[in-house]
Amino acid sequence: MKELLIAMARGLVEDPDAVQVTVDEPDEEGNVVYHLHVAEGDMGRVIGKQGRIAKAIRVVMRAAATRTNDKVSVEID
Repeated sequence: MKELLIAMARGLVEDPDAVQVTVDEPDEEGNVVYHLHVAEGDMGRVIGKQGRIAKAIRVVMRAAATRTNDKVSVEID
């Protein structure tokens, strides 16, 4: 899952070396939170107009998680 998020983010940004993902431990409901960190100049590229790209990233991550019966959420920091 982490590799999928990194691959999607690196395809969007101009500085792929600045892409970092941290993963929180599952909470009491089993939800795992992925924190995506990108360079300050690339925030707009990852979020997109009206948050469309960020929403698409979250949809893809949730779809991949359902294949393994996991619950995930993505936060862009």
